Amino acid sequence: MTTGIDYQKDGHFTRPASTFRNFISADPNSQFPAEKGRYALYLSPGCPWAHRTIIVRALKRLEDVIDLYILNPSMGDKGWFFDGARGSLPKDPLYGFTYLRELYHKADPDFRGRFTVPVLWDKKAHTMVNNESSEIIRMLATEFDAFVPAPYREANRPGGGLYPAPLRKDIDELNGWVYDTVNNGVYKCGFAGTQESYDEHVYPLFRSLDRLEAILAGHGKPYLLGDHLTEADVRLYPTVARFDVAYHTVFRCNLKSVRHDYPRLHLWFRRLYWDEGREDTGGAFHGTTAPWIGRYAEGYARARAGVTKSQGPVIVPRGPAVLVEPLAEGEKL
Repeated sequence: MTTGIDYQKDGHFTRPASTFRNFISADPNSQFPAEKGRYALYLSPGCPWAHRTIIVRALKRLEDVIDLYILNPSMGDKGWFFDGARGSLPKDPLYGFTYLRELYHKADPDFRGRFTVPVLWDKKAHTMVNNESSEIIRMLATEFDAFVPAPYREANRPGGGLYPAPLRKDIDELNGWVYDTVNNGVYKCGFAGTQESYDEHVYPLFRSLDRLEAILAGHGKPYLLGDHLTEADVRLYPTVARFDVAYHTVFRCNLKSVRHDYPRLHLWFRRLYWDEGREDTGGAFHGTTAPWIGRYAEGYARARAGVTKSQGPVIVPRGPAVLVEPLAEGEKL
């Protein structure tokens, strides 16, 4: 993987900050006003940061409002790319590009940062709006409500939407430690270049999983913050979806597994994953996970080899035999 970015320092994985940080607004006089058909979401379904954005796009029923351009689930030698394989488009439909880096250079010919997904692109201004997933999901959740059916607007959603005012402090606090020790924690383990770095991060990762299990056990509700789905659930879900099938093996996050050691977190995950036919989620979790979950391990095995500069062939672990355990009738919401 020749991205030109050094992801390690003294054996520790480092994640550079996102670069493009503009916002789409419902205000028609803003620099980037919300408009139907104006914006496109570029992503690879293998990337968990991108996964959270496609979940919110589906939850909000924005499929005919914001275009979706899917790149190959695995990263190549020149970064993310289109090739028509594994559900990806053959070429960038706007400019005919093969590589995502070409889109970055169209937005900024002098760009020297990371060529990451997701990307929120303005088709009218021919520029990049934002490439920070945590900000993109909030834009999708709130700024396009004029273009979705009334039941899916934030003010009308159960519990007040994905980021309701009464829970914002709790959501932000939970997001903070989950990002550091879980979402990014698995990468700190998997991309560690020394035993010291791996040991430094693997134990905090599992302490946080223990903490999440205790939260769900403590209130007995279906979601992290109670009876209703919030942004905190959306942000955790892509990591848990990849845990047993990729992080446990490829990234050596193997002190415990979700399915065998965290019964409440496992139930929380399966209730989201098996959401086909549910009116509240519209199948957003299953539909954005099931087509690619069997390929997560391959993508991470190749990524790890690139980041750690491993020599020799890439070996992809097989298993688990059942990718996602089914829900019993009594476990369904």
